Amino acid sequence: MLRFLTAGESHGQLLMGVIEGIPAGLELTSSDINLELSRRQIGYGRGGRMRIEKDSVEITCGVRWGKTLGSPVGLLIRNRDWVNWSDRMSPEPSFEGCVPPETKPRPGHADLTGIIKYSHGDIRNVLERASARETAMRVAIGAVAKKFIGIFNIKIVSHVTEIGGVKGTLRNISLDSIMEQTERSELRCVDKKAEIRMKTRIKEAKEKGDTVGGVFEIIVTNVPPGLGSYSQWDRRMNARIAYAVMSIQAIKGVEIGEGFEAARKLGSGVHDAIYYDEEKQSFYRKTNRAGGIEGGITNGENIIVRAAMKPIATLYSPLDSVDIGTKEPFKASVERSDICAVPAASVVGEAMVATEIANAILEKFGGDSIEEIERNYLGYLDSIKKI
Repeated sequence: MLRFLTAGESHGQLLMGVIEGIPAGLELTSSDINLELSRRQIGYGRGGRMRIEKDSVEITCGVRWGKTLGSPVGLLIRNRDWVNWSDRMSPEPSFEGCVPPETKPRPGHADLTGIIKYSHGDIRNVLERASARETAMRVAIGAVAKKFIGIFNIKIVSHVTEIGGVKGTLRNISLDSIMEQTERSELRCVDKKAEIRMKTRIKEAKEKGDTVGGVFEIIVTNVPPGLGSYSQWDRRMNARIAYAVMSIQAIKGVEIGEGFEAARKLGSGVHDAIYYDEEKQSFYRKTNRAGGIEGGITNGENIIVRAAMKPIATLYSPLDSVDIGTKEPFKASVERSDICAVPAASVVGEAMVATEIANAILEKFGGDSIEEIERNYLGYLDSIKKI
């Protein structure tokens, strides 16, 4: 099984990650991970932090001479802005009180709930860890997972379908074209006309001191049937993917396949008829309304996931709040933030889905080395043809 932990604060010295369960023999270098980190940082509507941080990873353990050892893999990303925060975020007690505590919680953030839960008197103790800066390490970890599932020719692509109420259209376009066009787009949107309107909406929000959210879609291809299980609630593949994507900061909704739209149709217009290809000796569907998962198990079709991201809660025209110290009404404090981060969130979404697919692959075809897992995987594919 694949497990991971992240650690670190937004303006602390660094972000750390540990991944357990990656088998021995996986070719892995920092360049594989840095490519994904750079994808997270681009996008129209990003804030000043992206001009400061040019994320790069250090592989600290679990890899020797470009191949994983089968032991936990350690990753590290240094925060370049730490030089400006070394006193305010120092772990040393001698720096305590060098700056006044932050006492003005921002609506929509973990500020108020966090100080209540952990009995903090300084909101800085909450917002530093709750920050979406943490997703940089998730993307790094997801890059390792992507490298692993890539052995089985499984690919993941994401694209933005909506920003600020402006919806894009996906017309008869191949998956390769989606992958190519999104990487050239500032908003990861394949509908160029919609992208222009999206940029206008972002610009308008910025001028008003406001923010916008949106929707992105993740597509996973070449997924073998049989990942996940109906036997327990927490082993269902749709549940695991939804949980992973929903854990991303600012995500308020997740759907798989037709999702909520399926609730508005008759059953005959929702379920996917089953066919059999004699030549390929495999079952298939002509439609994919289920989004690649039936009964909590992958069915061999592409996995389709969509996520709704709320507008970022840090507003440059702040909402009303209450000072936790004086209890007086105040305008919420402002941290450096983005106007729109939906394109970046889609890259984080890819990473989280990749970790769940990797985990399911290990669960189904388990082994301690890449060679062993590949043998198990190929044997399974052969067995399917006999059904």
